[in-house]
Amino acid sequence: MLRTQISLERDMYTRAKAAARQQGVSVAELMRRALASALRPAVSTNQPWMRFAGTFESRDAGSSRSVDAVVYGRGRP
Repeated sequence: MLRTQISLERDMYTRAKAAARQQGVSVAELMRRALASALRPAVSTNQPWMRFAGTFESRDAGSSRSVDAVVYGRGRP
């Protein structure tokens, strides 16, 4: 991992620090996540629905097995 330095307006730093605290991470980790999000590869125009991939996290290890219930409000047909 490389180390770098950035300059922020005081208000932006204060808000970043509060957001990091709320998420339970360091300001550095908050910045890494924001940068990773900004640098994601462009979404293919062939599959516009893919822009939602990875957007939501249920924290339920079995969510892929219960997708019909989540999406349609019922079990698998």
